Amino acid sequence: MIQHETILKKALEGERVSASEAVDLFEMTDMALLGNVANRLMRRKKNDKVVTYIIDRNINYTNICVTDCTFCAFYRKKMDEDSYVHPYETIAEKIRETIELGGNQILLQGGHNADLKIDYFEDLFRRIKADFGIHLHALSPSEIHHISRVSQISLDDTLARLREAGLDSIPGGGAEILVDRVRNKISSKKCTADEWLLVMEKAHLKGIPTTATMMFGHVETLEERVEHLIRLREQQDKTGGFTAFIPWSFQPGFSPLGEELKGKTVTGVEYLKTLAISRIVLDNFDNLQSSWVTQGPKIGQMALYYGANDMGSTMIEENVVKAAGTGYRMNETEIQRLIEDTGQTPQRRTMQYKPVEGPKPHEAPPQIS
Repeated sequence: MIQHETILKKALEGERVSASEAVDLFEMTDMALLGNVANRLMRRKKNDKVVTYIIDRNINYTNICVTDCTFCAFYRKKMDEDSYVHPYETIAEKIRETIELGGNQILLQGGHNADLKIDYFEDLFRRIKADFGIHLHALSPSEIHHISRVSQISLDDTLARLREAGLDSIPGGGAEILVDRVRNKISSKKCTADEWLLVMEKAHLKGIPTTATMMFGHVETLEERVEHLIRLREQQDKTGGFTAFIPWSFQPGFSPLGEELKGKTVTGVEYLKTLAISRIVLDNFDNLQSSWVTQGPKIGQMALYYGANDMGSTMIEENVVKAAGTGYRMNETEIQRLIEDTGQTPQRRTMQYKPVEGPKPHEAPPQIS
């Protein structure tokens, strides 16, 4: 315990925690102390007792994918009966519904579809911007790397053309664990850890903000989980373009990896511990999101005591986690109530954490009929 307290004191004094010290913190059993320190560090960045959230929709433009990730229950092969590439009319209708619900952003992601090259995305983005003008938070680094490869153009050209067509920001999907031993086991056909970080670096240098994620609780060791955090911290030191970090736990349902791990799941305690250690390690990240979508509303609420300052998205639509058998849903009113029950104030936001007007707490939001 003395060693753990020394590490925590170091963090509170503004000194960086090393990788080995972060691994040591996973041995802590005093969850109250760990959460207290993570919360105090968060308060130094966010001292206004406001918890933010965003209203958006995760639209999957295609579920056709060539990467065969063992953790994924969402993707389909091109010849599967339930494979799809949504026509523009379907995507447009989903955006209209999102705007009616107060949404100010579309999270647009999909499978690594070898038939969809750069011109497909340029046309799609331009039509969305012309018709709706909504913020496009689109295409994970692994998708962008894939688009660059199948289009036979450089990453720089890919990012420049996507931005010109309307890309506003990039979600942090496809990170999984940024250690190639892990990636070779669960997502061997996706970009490498270095390639994922390179896309982010080039995006940041072009003025495109991004988020960062971590999917943990499968084949990685604690040392590899921490290595992921350290690599993100180093990248943020270089370019400063990450607006938030979102750690979420592997969902084993209906996936080959879930069968291999015999349904092993991350407990609420392990999730909160990982979240708190993430806040301690990522001293150059302002915002950490609660992952209620994978952990449920109650653990999602507890995350606000373990270093999170944001409740993420209302997730009007979410298909990837749902495909793995996890189906937590909350509307805006429910998110507001969870925040208020912690003694804090809920606030709608943009991707870059700017406040936006929304209904007062307990006002019934409109619903999709």
